[in-house]
Amino acid sequence: MGDVIRFAPKSGLNVSQAAQRQGMDEAIFGKQTESADVPPTKVSFGPFCLLPTRLLLLEGDKVVPLGSRAMEILIALLERSGELVSKQDLMARVWPNLFVDPSNLTINMSALRRALRDGRDGRRFIVNIPGRGYRFVGSVDVSGDDN
Repeated sequence: MGDVIRFAPKSGLNVSQAAQRQGMDEAIFGKQTESADVPPTKVSFGPFCLLPTRLLLLEGDKVVPLGSRAMEILIALLERSGELVSKQDLMARVWPNLFVDPSNLTINMSALRRALRDGRDGRRFIVNIPGRGYRFVGSVDVSGDDN
């Protein structure tokens, strides 16, 4: 297995902030904007490519449908690839300032694993450390510019 490469969005990517930014860009520029000069950071693992600034997960050239909470879980795990991310940290990240039942984390983690086909055909991306949290164990490659 290769070296672990870490990435961290400059401002700590937040799904609601990203949606607000997109709405503001559309209001200001009249259309959705993309910077042709600066490609977004790409995080590749297995057959997947995550474009975190666009909240987009691709498998090859196909979009992988993933809810916003599952996407936020994936981003949090990839940011700390190879490290244990506690259930408490994930809950605070995905549902900030809200009290939600821990089963919400389990449900969204299941959706994420299903989308990644984790555990099938010899694929393993996410492992559960019972009672403690989760760890992203797949090989990760980060490319592009994170500006």
